[in-house]
Amino acid sequence: MPATAPQLHKTWFVTGTSSGIGRQLAELLLVRGDRVAATARRTETLADLAAEHGDRLRVLSLDVTDTPAVRRVVDEAFAAFGRVDVVVNNAGYGLFGAAEEVTDEQIDRQLATNLTGSIQVARAALPHLRRQGGGRIIQISSIGGQVAFPLLSLYHAAKWGIEGFFESLRQEVAPFGIQTTIVEPGAIRTAFIDRGLDQAAPLEAYEDTDLGEYRQAMLAGTAIDPIGDPARVARAVIDSADSDPAPARLVLGSDAYEMGRTALAQRLADLEAQRSVAYSTDAEDARG
Repeated sequence: MPATAPQLHKTWFVTGTSSGIGRQLAELLLVRGDRVAATARRTETLADLAAEHGDRLRVLSLDVTDTPAVRRVVDEAFAAFGRVDVVVNNAGYGLFGAAEEVTDEQIDRQLATNLTGSIQVARAALPHLRRQGGGRIIQISSIGGQVAFPLLSLYHAAKWGIEGFFESLRQEVAPFGIQTTIVEPGAIRTAFIDRGLDQAAPLEAYEDTDLGEYRQAMLAGTAIDPIGDPARVARAVIDSADSDPAPARLVLGSDAYEMGRTALAQRLADLEAQRSVAYSTDAEDARG
């Protein structure tokens, strides 16, 4: 188990703080005395926190799909506070619909927000983190980065993609004292379905399959029973930043644990079943 150091005040940069986990993170961090650079597309949602916490909160307008703005805002946050210890990529949303139902524009926006946006925030922060001798980058992913469900193919594409990026990035930046954590929550009791889900126009062909019923259950909120407490999820994320070394992955929620365990066990079983085929394709001079 990684050691947990005594709580020390830190400075955080958190994207997507208008609601959900991002909002919970901002609230808990400010209560414990930390400083926060909080970004949101709708900065008015943070007016109450700004009035209460003064200079310890810096509210910044940011749409993570705007790469020049990402660089400018990250630079501004580091300049304002002098140092940022933890960068949290939280901004994102879900795109719901079969692969052929979603529009080109919806695909571009989903990947630009959930994948490219997170990549660009990390890239913008890295020069600062290197110069200050280290820090953390926490990527809010989902158990949807390990498992997949129908009608969420583009969402999963972004989550599986960002996890691959951070698996590689973790190795690249370790020599500079920079550590990364991928957070994989299960279903959380937030307004994700009501406000954070972009929906494709359904095709009639799919409504005549089992997916039609599944779609209605998802939109009605009966297909998934959210059991994750957003405040507890945010607290676990904060606690992970106090642990050294940083956990490479942080699975949150019993649903996430069980789904992830089942998926990984099946993947390992499938791999073992293909061992002889895998070895059979080695070149003759490479075989032991």
